[in-house]
Amino acid sequence: MKRFEQHGTPTPTPTPPTSDGVCLLTAVSPRKEEGNSPTGIVGRCLARHLLAMGLRVRVIAEADQLDDWPDTTEVVEGSITRPLECARAFDGAGRLFLAGAHPSTVEDALTLAREGGATRVVVLSSHGPEYEAAYPPETWYWLAIEKAVERSGLAWTHIRPSAVMGSVIEGTYPATGSDWPETIRAEGVVREAFLDRGHYPFIHEEDLAAVAAAALTGDIRTGTVVEAVGPPLSTRSRVLSLAAALGRDIETVDLAPGESRAVWRRRGWPDGAIDVTLYALEEYGARYAELVRWTLEQRPSVQDITGRPPRTYDDWVGENIDAFRRPADQR
Repeated sequence: MKRFEQHGTPTPTPTPPTSDGVCLLTAVSPRKEEGNSPTGIVGRCLARHLLAMGLRVRVIAEADQLDDWPDTTEVVEGSITRPLECARAFDGAGRLFLAGAHPSTVEDALTLAREGGATRVVVLSSHGPEYEAAYPPETWYWLAIEKAVERSGLAWTHIRPSAVMGSVIEGTYPATGSDWPETIRAEGVVREAFLDRGHYPFIHEEDLAAVAAAALTGDIRTGTVVEAVGPPLSTRSRVLSLAAALGRDIETVDLAPGESRAVWRRRGWPDGAIDVTLYALEEYGARYAELVRWTLEQRPSVQDITGRPPRTYDDWVGENIDAFRRPADQR
């Protein structure tokens, strides 16, 4: 990994603008607000995909996201939410993976990208825009970012993913499962609302990264909104998957929604994220068949794009089970 500083030396040597230049990724600190994805985990997976395709990768990363990138990644300390402070990082970047942007500064980022030689932008969005459309533009967040990208003159793709399985590791939305590594390690217990009937849709970060790589390299038609969605998983099945991988039972306590709210508030979750998490857990359980059907009807599907069946929660657990082990059980 090559690290560059924006306010010192060395800095990236600008390359001539070209549509075949660097792939620029962005990663921000974990955010608990509703809809936010783990940009660091997804970005590192995406970097590996792009490097394996023979492409150059640069990332603008906030301070706590600077480490653990693939060796040949150029890492620039900065924030996509303050793009003017890291303007040189956009030089020669022909493709932009826009993750963690903010509506107040996204226009600046897109201008820098265009001036630096970008021709294509892929937005890591959320499932908020379809709901935001019913409200005044001044209230928009995700929809404001998408609309700015559509006005930018760049070829664009919006990716609206399910919650990312790795969010529990990075500490981003959703709240469900966010305290499980801690409570399973310390007490062997999961406490959560809607334990028996709750469901939540998830996608593996590697599958999301593969979708993003396809969008960046032109394998997805320009102007497409990709619903990168996984099936709704029951809370109970997630607990059972973890228990099987650990080789021991996990005690469960079914909380009232208000009790889960109090637990999540103590852990720093804002009410908006808690509201959406509780609503989704209950709604996906109550409308399970309908929402599974909606998931399967989306085109292009994740499998259409990646050419393989989506990775399962069992796959993810097998790769990350050490996060849930007691220190004495670590192998």
